[in-house]
Amino acid sequence: MITKHTSFTALAIVGLLFGGTSCKRGHNSTGLEFAPNMYDAVGYEPYRQIRPNTVNVRENGLNMRLPAKGTVSRPNYHTTFGGDSASTDLMIYNIPADSISIAERTLTNPIPETEKSMADGQLMYTRYCSHCHGATGKGDGLVGKEYKGVPNYSTDAYKTMNDGHIFHVITHGKGRMWPHGSQITPEDRWKIVQYVHKLQQG
Repeated sequence: MITKHTSFTALAIVGLLFGGTSCKRGHNSTGLEFAPNMYDAVGYEPYRQIRPNTVNVRENGLNMRLPAKGTVSRPNYHTTFGGDSASTDLMIYNIPADSISIAERTLTNPIPETEKSMADGQLMYTRYCSHCHGATGKGDGLVGKEYKGVPNYSTDAYKTMNDGHIFHVITHGKGRMWPHGSQITPEDRWKIVQYVHKLQQG
């Protein structure tokens, strides 16, 4: 009669025997490979076919997958504000970091100022800027106190900062301020610009 204990013992012995088949003498032997693809993975080059690819079959034989349906090329990304037919491209910003004067002369905020855009700007400012510049733009944030030299927006020296200057500094940074272009979308940067203008008024 086979008992539960006997069955467990038999399974344990079979498991040990099976595991033992993967062990061989010698330090250089990996034994039996139960998942060889984990040891010898095949890297697919995107622009050529290495071996038959049944997952992504394309007419030209490339391994590279097609973009997701509805994907829009980054340079052609347009956002419309105010409900009119005009659209402004907010994705491309090609002004170099050392050319702030160009930004000051050429850039104006493309987003109409509304209660919602101002509220969004305040929210983004609180998340990304207040720790240095302070809640009211006085340069008295907790981090700003350690950094020193953080501007007070309501002083005469900084009241003249225009749209292009502020947007450029948020994007590329200036002095001790680090760039935030990779963290904050262009749309949100322009909304922060609106809120900074409010802080400039005191």
